[in-house]
Amino acid sequence: MANRFMSRVSLFIIFILSALSSLGQDSSAAPVSSMESHDKIYVVMTVCLVILIVFLLYLVRIDIKISKKEKEG
Repeated sequence: MANRFMSRVSLFIIFILSALSSLGQDSSAAPVSSMESHDKIYVVMTVCLVILIVFLLYLVRIDIKISKKEKEG
């Protein structure tokens, strides 16, 4: 079970790092300016924020379940 969780966490980290690698590009590049001009950058930021919030809520939920199991045993 822990191995499965670690596999999911590592996959999530890989996805986040691959998404963050695009942030190091030059801000004067055409794709970034075209995204800003069409307000698509806000959609991308919102989706990333929602994913991070869901992930944090998932971790908190798992922590609560583990704490309950520790108190029982």
